[in-house]
Amino acid sequence: MFELFLPMLERLGIIVTVAFIITRFRFFRELIDRKTLDAKDRYMAIGFFGLFGIIGTYTGITYDMSTLEFGSWATGLANSEAIANSRVIGIVAAGLFGGYRIGVGAGVIAGLHRFSLGGFTGFACGISAVVAGIISGFFHKKDQPLKLKTALFIGALAETVQMGIILGVAKPFSQAWGLVQEIGMPMILANGLGSALFLLIIRNVLNEEEKAGAIQAQKALKLAESTISYLRKGLTEDSAKKVCQIIYDEVQVSAISMTDDHKILAHVGQADDHHQSGEHIQTKATKQVIELGEMVVAGHDDINCKHEDCPLGAAVIAPLKRRKEVVGTLKFYVRSEKEVSNVLLELIQGLSALLGQQLEIAEAEKAQELAREAEVKALQAQVNPHFLFNSLNVTVSLIRTQPDRARSLLIALSKFFRQNLGATTKKWTSLEEELKHVKSYLLIEETRFVDKLHVTYDIDDEVLSARIAPLTLQPLVENCIKHGIKDRDGDCEIRIMMKKDSEGVRISVVDNGSGITKTRLEGLGDQEVDSKKGTGLGLYNVNSRLRHMHGTKAKLQIESEEGKGTTISFVIPFHTKEVSV
Repeated sequence: MFELFLPMLERLGIIVTVAFIITRFRFFRELIDRKTLDAKDRYMAIGFFGLFGIIGTYTGITYDMSTLEFGSWATGLANSEAIANSRVIGIVAAGLFGGYRIGVGAGVIAGLHRFSLGGFTGFACGISAVVAGIISGFFHKKDQPLKLKTALFIGALAETVQMGIILGVAKPFSQAWGLVQEIGMPMILANGLGSALFLLIIRNVLNEEEKAGAIQAQKALKLAESTISYLRKGLTEDSAKKVCQIIYDEVQVSAISMTDDHKILAHVGQADDHHQSGEHIQTKATKQVIELGEMVVAGHDDINCKHEDCPLGAAVIAPLKRRKEVVGTLKFYVRSEKEVSNVLLELIQGLSALLGQQLEIAEAEKAQELAREAEVKALQAQVNPHFLFNSLNVTVSLIRTQPDRARSLLIALSKFFRQNLGATTKKWTSLEEELKHVKSYLLIEETRFVDKLHVTYDIDDEVLSARIAPLTLQPLVENCIKHGIKDRDGDCEIRIMMKKDSEGVRISVVDNGSGITKTRLEGLGDQEVDSKKGTGLGLYNVNSRLRHMHGTKAKLQIESEEGKGTTISFVIPFHTKEVSV
């Protein structure tokens, strides 16, 4: 037994190498990711898995029943010869991941090839190859991940069935029985192990896909955060050029372009000498994206560039939507279609969705300007769409890798927005409820910052019953994150304190961020500040409400030094019941 088993294990190394190469192909990644395959992809899968089975046959070990000796590579067989091989691994993999059609198709190809080599088991092995495809197709589960022990069992089962077919079909029976006794157990064990190894390789591929997806999600979020200040001005030539430049600096492509629904707004990168802003859209693929609202991969002929020496060989074109209406496109140009990877497609798809959401935010902010007189109620009803979209995208990236953490994040997000909406009907709330609201918000932000943000609480339990205006504390904490610690590489800290003293309840929010310059500190909280980093409207609104609801002594006190963090504090009376103002 070991005389054959050990050489077969050595040959498995070749099969594993071939399996790894197959996993590099795009159609195979889509197959194992449970995506729908079209007819062309199915035929490619059948061909590849059939080839995999043929390789398993050729790498087998011949066995001569007349001399009882093992040979080397299997290329042609005499009537007294058979093959100990790993053909079944490719067929089992085809059925497990593609179902009956791909499993049987691969079995037919590998079986016909085996039959053509001859030998007294040629016909029996040809039949068993098809049967292996049927067996593995039976265990195909479209929406359930496969387990290693399942693959081990199916590989061993398929080989066991083959041994039974050899005994029932191959003639003479005495040779068939002697062959099964000699090679049966080693082949069952080796092919079961080989099927499990193949699945292990697949798992590694899936992990690569998940990691790549998470990285692209983080990159898309980073790019979206970097571009939001420009897209707030709407989709213009100026904002589009700055957005394209930011994306081009981060993404390894030949060029980045943005259009509205009829002309090019910006083009950054190669071929910018003849792909210029202001020109009308000429690409049929771009017009198709605007019309249908679906992403398109355009080849060289589809780009319709009239410049003979244009280095742009292909493009991925994604729609920019605002309120489900296509208002423009985002284009990633590359040198050829071979450079269009799944990773690039996921990045542009996620980024175009986020940019479209930013355009919706820009439109909403313009509407907010018209409602500035009702700023107190607007603050209470404010739900930051950008924060929501970022949180949902982070949740999506965690669903596969960290499902429990994704669940906790969704629960925190639900609590946050429920409290946010509830605040619109309340004039007062307790510090305890306000603290819960802040903790839900910070749990979301701590997940987004990935161990970069640390929050500590120093709370006197007796003050939690004190009354305060709703949504007072959360904007202060958000201000720390957006302007204080956002640009730090790590060790970001926020400390929240609630202490009772002689004046009432002192509430402080402290961060170790970049601090505030003396120039910017002047008037902050008392008026809007014209600055590239923000207007200070959030602090201004909170300060106005504190003074209105709790008196002038409750106004914000801001202490900061550039590079040494910021402390924002205020004092409210220790009322446990609502008071009239």
